[in-house]
Amino acid sequence: MVWGLLCALLSAVAYGIASVLQAVAAKAAPDAGAGVDPRLLLRVLRQWKYVVGLGLDVLGFVAQLAALHVLPLFVVQATQAASLAVTAVAVRVLGVRLGPREWAAVAVVCAGLGLLGASAQSEGSDPVGLGFRLALAGAVVVLGLAGIAAGKAGRRVRTPALGLIAGLSFGLVAVAGRIIPSFAPLDLLTDPALYLVAVSGGMAMLFFATALQRGSVTTSTAMMVLGETVLPSLVGIALLGDSTRPGFAAVAVAGFVLAVTAALALARFGEPTPIEQPAAR
Repeated sequence: MVWGLLCALLSAVAYGIASVLQAVAAKAAPDAGAGVDPRLLLRVLRQWKYVVGLGLDVLGFVAQLAALHVLPLFVVQATQAASLAVTAVAVRVLGVRLGPREWAAVAVVCAGLGLLGASAQSEGSDPVGLGFRLALAGAVVVLGLAGIAAGKAGRRVRTPALGLIAGLSFGLVAVAGRIIPSFAPLDLLTDPALYLVAVSGGMAMLFFATALQRGSVTTSTAMMVLGETVLPSLVGIALLGDSTRPGFAAVAVAGFVLAVTAALALARFGEPTPIEQPAAR
């Protein structure tokens, strides 16, 4: 279990730093117009900051996948939300000052993760059949259509909707990764869950990049955190056999609420700092 917690924390660090780099890259990319444009990913991939962030995302996903096979989804996904604490510290390095409230939120995130770690017990996923995998595939299709519709909505609706849909897509990545029973190459290539991970992950990156480019990064990130934590955690408890150590259910709930709430308070630190222009003479 300690190994799983370390993997989850490594994942949070990688995702947190990546979000800063990708937010800057998305804001700097040319906007081709309204709607969700898949070519946006090609434009941001021309920027080294996004490419480095993508590499960190891959590292984070590998660590997350390892954690998902020994820890409940509610622990792993709350740790992903805590990546915003890493983001807050990362932008501090870039010159953004954290006030007492922000440092307190970072401390609360760490305390919430500590409670979750103390309440979790090591476990794998309950076996699921083809029906569960088909349901996940249907959810991917629904989210894809919802993301396209959200991209055409007005600005007030578009940004939070795209952020939430991106978060739900990231949540599907976690659920699909959790049910992969074996990492042997032949088993992976024949498991539909692997392809659900790829498609849902691609959708999540596209929708989140669109939300970052065309709206508030704070709003996008906060809604993404809600989408990637709450629903996957409920799925894990209801359908995949996730549980806490005997007598630690209340501790787990308190830790989850503290970690996610404090992470939401730090969402604004995904916002890239505007570059100050020299005063005209």
